[in-house]
Amino acid sequence: MKARMFVSALVALLASAASSNAQQEVKIGVLYPLSGPIAQIGLDAVAAVRTALQIANEGADLPLPLAKNKGLPGLRGAKVTVIVVDHQGKPEIGQSETERLITQEKVHAVFGAYHSSVTAAASQAAERAGIPFVNAESSQPALTQRGLKYFFRTSPTDETFSRLMFDFLKDFSAKSGQKFQTAAIFHEDTAFGTDSARVQERLANERGVKILEKIAYKAQTTSLTSEVQRLKASNADVLLPSSYTSDSFLLLRTAKELDYNPKMILAQNAGFTDPTFLTTMGKEAEGAITRSPYNADLQGRIPMLVKVNELFKKHSNGRDLSDNSARSFTGFMVLLEALNRAGSTDPEKLRAALVATDIPADQLIVPYRGVKFDANGQNELVQAILMQAQKGKYCTIYPFELASCEVLYPAPAWADKAKM
Repeated sequence: MKARMFVSALVALLASAASSNAQQEVKIGVLYPLSGPIAQIGLDAVAAVRTALQIANEGADLPLPLAKNKGLPGLRGAKVTVIVVDHQGKPEIGQSETERLITQEKVHAVFGAYHSSVTAAASQAAERAGIPFVNAESSQPALTQRGLKYFFRTSPTDETFSRLMFDFLKDFSAKSGQKFQTAAIFHEDTAFGTDSARVQERLANERGVKILEKIAYKAQTTSLTSEVQRLKASNADVLLPSSYTSDSFLLLRTAKELDYNPKMILAQNAGFTDPTFLTTMGKEAEGAITRSPYNADLQGRIPMLVKVNELFKKHSNGRDLSDNSARSFTGFMVLLEALNRAGSTDPEKLRAALVATDIPADQLIVPYRGVKFDANGQNELVQAILMQAQKGKYCTIYPFELASCEVLYPAPAWADKAKM
């Protein structure tokens, strides 16, 4: 009897030891628009997430700590899985899907969701549940001004981007002798466009730039004729659009139809950095300037960018990294790095690890100075660039020390584009 009891106790002890040494399952919910007018952005973001997963789960020849192992060493080699959902660009779906991911799928963190309005709703749901939410692309400043404990953003805000734009106008004016004294603000009416316009108007007033028009339009509208007529009549020195994909296409096509030729388009990325923008608009995109935290021509300054891009192409049907997908990759790698340091899937330990994040610039594929979160969960080491569509490609034009080409100014008129 004693022998049987000893054997039973030994079996139980071994089973307990095996359980304690077993790999934990790490599950992350991923929210993006995978259908509708900006589906390609969502699809590329998911491809970026899967690229990061490949590096962390399988290892890679890259100068990254998580690339040296197969699985997360801090969690005894645990592999990470993702559950991807389509929020369709709708805040209510983003919120309900986040709640489902947390309560039914039992995810340990949530990642996404591109649209600022969706991110706002989804992150509130995660906050109520006490689950960390990491965002890599949404730029509405208010997202990190809500006093949330579990929300972290790795990329720049519209405030950061807009300041860069006005710095560029000042510096380019000094360099070229051109004067930029007036601007027209043109924005879609969701959280992204509205907040962007508010920041731009404030900065314009601070910098002595007169706003001749501030036009809000309904997102995904089918006509911009009256709005573009107003823009043409204002003849501002700079056009500042904040538009998602279909709206940016419509803006340019309507401008061509009405022969509105802005000398400078200085855009808040979104539609102007959609992976389909250059291929869809072709020579009609020539001269458009957009803010971004990334461009492929930075690869000479960021050595591992080429290798990461090659991995990304395997998950994206041959597409190259772009503004949003590069940010998605960066944000997801930050989340994985925090999970590894946390050594646990416990939400409080993961939150503490995110708070303590301090990633150097040489471990990033974007030109940030690093990743370190302030008290509001905003990366305080962000850095942005301006890039311009020239000859069918984007080239970095500002800051001037990072530029790969000269600024094309004024932007070619429609009549000149027709001859290209």
